[in-house]
Amino acid sequence: MRRIVWLILALTTLTAQAQERIHVRMRDYNTYWDFPYVTTDIDHFDFSADRSLLRALRPDGVPVPFHAAKVDSVTFEDEPLEETKNHYRVFQLYVTTNDGKDIVSREAYVPCHISLNACGSFSNYSAPASIRGRGNSSWSWYDKKPYRIKLDAKHKLLGLGKAKSWVLLANYRDITDLMNTFVFEAATWMGMPFTNHTRYVELFVNGDYRGVYQLTEQVQQGKNRVNVSDAQGMLLSLDRDDGPELSPAATDNFWSSVYTMPVCVKYPKDEALTANRLDSVKRQLAILEQAIQSKDSARIYSLLDVPSMIHFLQLQELVENVELVAPRSVFLFKDAGGKWTMGPLWDFDAGYDFDWATMTTGHNYYADYRELVMGSDPLRRNGYDRNIPAFFTDLFGCQAFVTDYKAEWNRLADSIVAKPWSECERYVKELKRGAMQRDMTRWPIKGKTFDSEVAALHQWLTKRVAYLNGIVNAYPDPNPVVPGEGDLMGTLRVTTAMAWRDGFSQTNKVVVDKAQFLKLIGIGEAQFDASKLTIVPLTTDGEEGHNGTNGTYGAWFDANGNPSTFANGHVYIEVFNDLFRWNCGLYQDNCYDAAHTVTMQMRYQDGGKAKKVNVVVTFTILGAGW
Repeated sequence: MRRIVWLILALTTLTAQAQERIHVRMRDYNTYWDFPYVTTDIDHFDFSADRSLLRALRPDGVPVPFHAAKVDSVTFEDEPLEETKNHYRVFQLYVTTNDGKDIVSREAYVPCHISLNACGSFSNYSAPASIRGRGNSSWSWYDKKPYRIKLDAKHKLLGLGKAKSWVLLANYRDITDLMNTFVFEAATWMGMPFTNHTRYVELFVNGDYRGVYQLTEQVQQGKNRVNVSDAQGMLLSLDRDDGPELSPAATDNFWSSVYTMPVCVKYPKDEALTANRLDSVKRQLAILEQAIQSKDSARIYSLLDVPSMIHFLQLQELVENVELVAPRSVFLFKDAGGKWTMGPLWDFDAGYDFDWATMTTGHNYYADYRELVMGSDPLRRNGYDRNIPAFFTDLFGCQAFVTDYKAEWNRLADSIVAKPWSECERYVKELKRGAMQRDMTRWPIKGKTFDSEVAALHQWLTKRVAYLNGIVNAYPDPNPVVPGEGDLMGTLRVTTAMAWRDGFSQTNKVVVDKAQFLKLIGIGEAQFDASKLTIVPLTTDGEEGHNGTNGTYGAWFDANGNPSTFANGHVYIEVFNDLFRWNCGLYQDNCYDAAHTVTMQMRYQDGGKAKKVNVVVTFTILGAGW
């Protein structure tokens, strides 16, 4: 303690300047930590009444406390004359909240002071800011919490472009801390725009060591973020958590018109996002959706930055990101007069064959490199889950897209793991200088080591890319049958009862007699191939309608029995894995009818033509209007 007092007294004898840059050197976790601090006067240090805290006063008079017992010295800081720009290093970040308040909310920011030691690689930073929690499952399930920091003024951090908002990813589920980094590096190498960067820091909060965090950009509109125009640019998130289902009170979300995807408008925000502007965004997205649903290649290529979509889907499949199903954390943007573009890529610690049976407590990955998100036939979504939005998989109904997808995969396949992994290895080298050992001391995980998990991740990726080579190149070409061509082989009629009070959650199914269907199309059970069967809704005029449900096939139908949208729907049919037992339900706010009749058409490809069977479904609705 005397040593500290002497150092403070020695500093006060020096001439004060307008802005003094000082280092507080601490010892904790058997290592030294240097935290830069900016003050208006070097005598703005004192002790708490019990002398347990050494307090540095900010220019606004708010004290930044350091545990006196851990402080080794207080010295003038020597700013590096030249930045080495070594972004692979593990940097040091000290956050002190005003009055030592805990960070307990994801909504309310807590004022704080941050001190970032750039270790000679970049300029240090010390200034007031605010901090809050962030994330969904990562905030709710794990003790190591992720955070969002908002600087009082825009500033560069560790060589990254000026901005106010920054993210600290805890990566607690991912022992390697590399799962997001690998994708960021892969996307950067592939040329995807506005991809996030990685900077690793060791974090202290109010003197408590919190371990290794990944500091990166907040996904948002901005000059140094997603740089679309202030006036007409758009940034959207396809995310179940932020969509109408799980955030019904929000005024910035909607169900997409064609594929019924949950959409949250990230930009424009606040006052700029009027009801009219929200409706305009929805209409513009619907134009792209309609082009994809109709398999109109020329229209798709004029509206969509196809290379970004190809790269997006290739990386989702490469790391087996099953969150595509929900969907969650899927971003796309559009500038004024530009095309819809996928990205930035975000949140991948649910990939890599994560064991969802232990999702709240486990850190278990890599069991099988052969699990497929989109399947071996993406158009028919025969992979992890048939609920993947057809917004992504209907693209494989376009010959041009399938051809381009395969060509791009073959161009990249030899390096798609090797190139980004070589960058990851440089981070690993720095993390192994002590940071990961300290992190795992702070957050011990039984039976796991950093080295073994990194090796397992690399092995899984290496096996997976080799496996995907065969899968991607075997993707089938789109069905050559023209939907409107073929022979109507007959009609099946089905009556299904629904209870009005059960709404969306009916127990009864629409059961189609498979034996009768096979008899009508003239084949036996042994010859039946499910991949050759498609099911479409029909209008009352016999035209093909669109699927507005989350099923592989299906539709919402309006009061007249025509395929419609969720908002105008009365009853729905949804077909998932079982092609002869269809889910059904009704929208109570719209439907007060005692009966509805709708038509689905089953089309079986045989001999270059579609053999068609109409299925006329009559719903009897019990207790309508209760």
